[in-house]
Amino acid sequence: MWLSDANELPSPRRLTRRAVLATGLMALAGCGFAPVYGRQGTGNRLMGQIALAEPSSPNTYLFNRRFEERMGRASGPYSLDLRLNTEQQSLGTTSTGNTTRYRVVGKASFTLRDSAGAALTEGKTETFTGYSATGSTVATLAAERDARERLMQILADQVIDELLLASPTLPE
Repeated sequence: MWLSDANELPSPRRLTRRAVLATGLMALAGCGFAPVYGRQGTGNRLMGQIALAEPSSPNTYLFNRRFEERMGRASGPYSLDLRLNTEQQSLGTTSTGNTTRYRVVGKASFTLRDSAGAALTEGKTETFTGYSATGSTVATLAAERDARERLMQILADQVIDELLLASPTLPE
């Protein structure tokens, strides 16, 4: 314990925080909490095991790139069917009607299939990013490109999280 004076006792508030923290840690240990990527973690079963379809658009390329960064490139035994949709919305406008801010909404629907093609788990996720259109044309295009890349990274991370949460229920 870090004290400014050796004779100083910890405050009751500090002791209460420690008691709450210790109780929370004991509760997690008692409920069977285990890290997904630990030695016995269920997430390791999916690492390098999920094949992705060839990208058909810049968005699927960006999604696949992030997915493979985290889960590894694979040719099976699982495959991921993915449907991506994006929509751009105008948010801010000037008094002359020029748009100054955009929101890019992305939706991902996915199905994890086994080698026989049977659906093991499926889900949907949605998120958004935004960008400013107040700079030059080049700056606005760069901001849009960056926003779409961030959007695909977030969607890929969310799909991976859903798959990792479902991994304990997948057949061996």
